[in-house]
Amino acid sequence: MSLQINLKRRQLLAASALALVPSWAVAGAQREETLSDDVASVMRQAVNNVNPPRLVFASAAEGQRWLNEMSLRLARFVADEYGRKRLLTNIHYESARAGLDTQLILGLIEVESAFRQYAISAVGARGLMQVMPFWQRHIGTPEHNLFDVRTNLRYGCTILRHYRNLERGNMTRALARYNGSLGRSVYSDAVIGAWQRRWQWS
Repeated sequence: MSLQINLKRRQLLAASALALVPSWAVAGAQREETLSDDVASVMRQAVNNVNPPRLVFASAAEGQRWLNEMSLRLARFVADEYGRKRLLTNIHYESARAGLDTQLILGLIEVESAFRQYAISAVGARGLMQVMPFWQRHIGTPEHNLFDVRTNLRYGCTILRHYRNLERGNMTRALARYNGSLGRSVYSDAVIGAWQRRWQWS
């Protein structure tokens, strides 16, 4: 009985999250592409390499300062302080591990899902970073739960790094690829705008 209640609760959370995400924002417009064996292997290793999340800063004091400040900024999206700090630690670890700018990833998640773990798009993109399930076939396994925070972040960051590599470091174009809107700037502008308004850090 409790399992059914929990499932219904997740479905309601997903539906409410979808209603608040602009239709152009979701990464579900990504096109399924054939990956070379080498690229797929590297991405698969990244997705399946699970380590305990931690903040990656030169000093513990700097990490704590970042965590406290970002937690305050995230409060408008996530009410629970413990939940905010745990989420931020996961975001920082997975983005740093992928060699991505954590602050930009925060902007991307704001645009994609407004930090709703169970967000789902009309075409089935899932979770914080709106990952399409077809990626499980290419770089993961069917057992991976894309609503799990850490799994979703590992997939999303791995995919964005792949697109950045394809675009030779051009993050504007990489973001457009992530959204499936290469050739248009509205999505990239939205992510960069969210980063500039709320997530810049020095």
